[in-house]
This record gives sequence, C-alpha cells and structure tokens, in this order.
Amino acid sequence: MNTLIEVRDLSKTFTLHQQHGVVLNVLRGVEFSVRGGECLVLHGQSGAGKSTLLRTLYGNYLPAGGSIRVQHAGAWLELVGAEPRAVLQVRQQTLGYVSQFLRVIPRVACLDVVMEPALARGWSKADAQVRAEHLLTRLNIPQRLWQLAPGTFSGGEQQRVNIARGFMVAWPVMLLDEPTASLDESNRQVVLELMSEAKAGGAALIGIFHDRAAREAVADRHFDMTPTAIAEEEYAHAR
Repeated sequence: MNTLIEVRDLSKTFTLHQQHGVVLNVLRGVEFSVRGGECLVLHGQSGAGKSTLLRTLYGNYLPAGGSIRVQHAGAWLELVGAEPRAVLQVRQQTLGYVSQFLRVIPRVACLDVVMEPALARGWSKADAQVRAEHLLTRLNIPQRLWQLAPGTFSGGEQQRVNIARGFMVAWPVMLLDEPTASLDESNRQVVLELMSEAKAGGAALIGIFHDRAAREAVADRHFDMTPTAIAEEEYAHAR
C-alpha cells in the first residue's frame, strides 16, 4: 500500500529556562515512513523520546527542525510550519491520537465523549450512537455508565472510553501511546483486535507498547529510538 506518513530529519529540543538555559536534544535526525496497513512500533528505554515523538507528530510540540508529511485529502501536506487551521483539519480527518490519559470536558456523558469524532465529521447522531454503543460494549463499559461523565469512572474504565473514542472513526494514520497499558487480558485482546481491524482497513499505525505480547502481536516493523541507534529495522511478526 501507499506511504501515508513520512518523517525526515526530525528534531525536538527543550530549553530548561530555570536551569540556566540548558538545551535538551530529545529528538535528533529521526527518519521513517509508514505505509497503509502496517504498524511501526517505537522502541527504546524510558526517556528515549517515544511519547515526545508522538506528541510532535500530532502537533502538540513544535519541532526544532525537519519534516512531517502526511497524505491528507489526496495530497501530501507538510505539518511542520502548517497553518493552525490545516493542522486542525488533519486532526479531524486524517491523524488520530490515542493518548495514555482521557482528557474531556467535565460533566459530558460518556456516550457523547465517544461520539464526538464522528459528529465532527458530519455523521448523523443516530449512526454515531450505534457505533459508540458497539465500541463501549466491546470494551466492557456497562450500559449504566454510558450517560455518566467519565471523570467519575475508574482509571481502567477511563482508559477504555479513551480507546473507544480513538477508534470511533477510521483514521488513515493512528498514533497510539500505550493503548493496552493497565488493561486486563480480555480488554487488551479487544484493543489488539481494534488495531488489527484498523490495519486491515488500510490505516498506518505508529505505537508505543511496553507490553511485549501486545507489541509482538501488532508490530510489522520496529523503530529503535535509543540515542546510539536511531534507525529503522525490520521487526518480525510473532506467529
């Protein structure tokens, strides 16, 4: 399948103003591309910059240099330096992001939180509700919680709501930051199935997985982010 995201010579620095302006080079010379239907797993010890890379790809962090290009609306779009409106359109149509934590407006019902990405794309409320209810059921969120605000849920329930929201619509490119962390075996398996379905639908996935079994179940390739090995290499499927 076609390449859907391409990263070239990407760098990210942080300046510690309260420590005499010390500059940390968190990302340096990062290069990779991901095709539709495959999952690139980011590998490296804690502090290697894996989550920073995902946040930079999504536009939460401003790169110090380099290029992030995505296939959006039938053409390549350069995200580094793009207008805010263009970035928002990419986030609505092309680039999905499942973070480690659920961040929602207080007092908004669980069902509405999950439906939001579909409604933002112009789905009817009826169609969005059917999809949201299906995902919440698969992820074992009891129906009695659907009309309650997720802020009142347990940590595991909030994580599953976050995952349901992330998979509510089909994203050409998905960024996944520890989507299976702290989940029990049955719910972890559901998330792995959702990722496999996204790949089968042509999505390009970039993910962080500390769970080795989950990593080996979905990985097609592996990107080593240790400082001495910023290099892309083939990662064999676990069969």
